[in-house]
Amino acid sequence: MSEDPSRKRLGRGLAALIGEMDKQPAPEEAPVSADRRVPIELVTPNPRNPRRSFGEAELADLAQSIREHGIVQPVVVRPGATADSFEIVAGERRWRAAQRAGLTEVPVILREVDDRAALELAIIENVQRADLNPIEEAHGYQRLMDEHGYTQADLGQVIGKSRSHVANTLRLLKLPQVIHDLVADGALSAGHARTLVNAEDPAGLARRIVEQGLSVRQAEALAAEPERATGRPARRSAPEKDADTLSLERLLSDVTGMRVSINHGERGGELRIAYRTLEQLDELCRRLKQ
Repeated sequence: MSEDPSRKRLGRGLAALIGEMDKQPAPEEAPVSADRRVPIELVTPNPRNPRRSFGEAELADLAQSIREHGIVQPVVVRPGATADSFEIVAGERRWRAAQRAGLTEVPVILREVDDRAALELAIIENVQRADLNPIEEAHGYQRLMDEHGYTQADLGQVIGKSRSHVANTLRLLKLPQVIHDLVADGALSAGHARTLVNAEDPAGLARRIVEQGLSVRQAEALAAEPERATGRPARRSAPEKDADTLSLERLLSDVTGMRVSINHGERGGELRIAYRTLEQLDELCRRLKQ
């Protein structure tokens, strides 16, 4: 049987570990076996975990389940900074809930992984289990690209998402913090937020979208009409672009994962692609050569 291509970028050790974590025991099956049980106070969170938000209701429900049934899926850890201590690689939510449930020990799977693998695994495990909000997911992707040379194509393979999904998620990082907060809180969807990337006043439009309960299609129309949306004249430093040009810019931005600008007139025009890292430039050159 051929190896899953989404595991190849990780290397055999990390891929095997993700394989272990992917196993969800069916009711008639035995849970994944732990290597040992360790005192809960010797386990510390992973500072590289992209997940920052742990819902109170979610933790309370999990804590109640742990009181009744125990921890079914062991926490994956690695040796900590001091003797007899352990750092969480994956499973922080279960560890937090176990503390609430009053457990004194937790079952663990102990693995020797370096900082890079710990970051990769924390991001990939959270994304595959849909535990991250879109902003946390985007920051996780960006860290893998900036710190470990991942391309968007690499991320798509490893995480099991399309490259366009990765590109669209990364576009959210171009937005101001106020919109990041709305997305993280669930007040604004990722689809709504993406319509604001090239808007004149993204924060103002975001407030209108939330207040009026607009659909994504309505948000797109609002973002394309800055004069009506903001109540003040739009900048006229450049000719207004028609709907077809704006649509093409969005399409190329989604395909490349980079900001694309098209300006054309009677004597031709220009297409600009803005890249953030040398890895993005390398990926663009590779694709153009093809």
